[in-house]
Amino acid sequence: MGLVINFNDEKKEDGQQALSTLLDLVSNDLEKVNRTILLKMQSSVPLIPQLAGHLIASGGKRLRPMLTLAASHLCGYEGERHVQLGTCVEFIHSATLLHDDVVDKSDLRRGEDTANAIWGNKASVLVGDFLFSRSFELMVEDGSLEVLKILSGASSVIAEGEVLQLVTANDTDTTEHAYMEVICAKTAALFAAACEIGGVIAERPKSECEALMSYGQNLGIIFQLIDDVLDYSAEQKVLGKSIGDDFQEGKITLPIVLAFRRGNEDERAFWKRTMEDLDQRDGDLDQAIKLMKKHKALSDTVKRARHYGSIARDALAIFPDNDYRKALIGVVDFCINRAY
Repeated sequence: MGLVINFNDEKKEDGQQALSTLLDLVSNDLEKVNRTILLKMQSSVPLIPQLAGHLIASGGKRLRPMLTLAASHLCGYEGERHVQLGTCVEFIHSATLLHDDVVDKSDLRRGEDTANAIWGNKASVLVGDFLFSRSFELMVEDGSLEVLKILSGASSVIAEGEVLQLVTANDTDTTEHAYMEVICAKTAALFAAACEIGGVIAERPKSECEALMSYGQNLGIIFQLIDDVLDYSAEQKVLGKSIGDDFQEGKITLPIVLAFRRGNEDERAFWKRTMEDLDQRDGDLDQAIKLMKKHKALSDTVKRARHYGSIARDALAIFPDNDYRKALIGVVDFCINRAY
């Protein structure tokens, strides 16, 4: 069973059109990024490009490097540095996915077998390390200490976020504030960095770089909030994942936090049994979704996402009203209303 979340079909189409518009605007640059990815993931150790290529070719949207490319153009940048830095952003993201799948014991990603399911945990972790290391080589090649500071800082924050999530796993006492700390670190930090470096290489004023960082951070928060909702939605099947993966792992996300806080004593006992003790029985997932629906935990999580969407849109208000700004604003709707 999965709860069908009404994202509004018309808004879904608008959001997907916005992503298509952004893709059209950066398509030439994105082709260069893809070629650079293939070039820079090569190694004399055959397993490295084989495993990395499996992940990178598995259907990802390249949203984060697209943000770097679009932010650069929004700021009037006309060079080529954004291509290599977009590659760097994608390598950081890919490395975190390889590590995440090992930590989460995931067997599927985007409907395909995960790298760890095929090659094992050790190979996945080590190739993830390779991609992280290669991303730092790309930062150094770029030559900007400011870019290096932003991207290396984001990498550290992402790692901290993953550890923090591990600490809060299976803990129903997790607060909304603690949950937001986790997603700001593990997801939003890279979105923020991907956008900010576009302004840095264009040598724009600090106010514009900070605006891009704010836009990216809030977009990343939206992305994770909606991911957490989709885990309990029938639309999750479109993602190539099973409904309720987070529930089965005892992962505390905002829908769980809200449902637990708003529940009665018996309901909280249910959450403690299923999420803390991982004592899960037939019908428990259906009951979890029923409780989330009862307490509006999923719909309120979407409302939170829309709130951060307003902040993201406002952050771009200082930029000229051109095609790139319109596309980046549209991506906010895509992230809120996406079904895949």
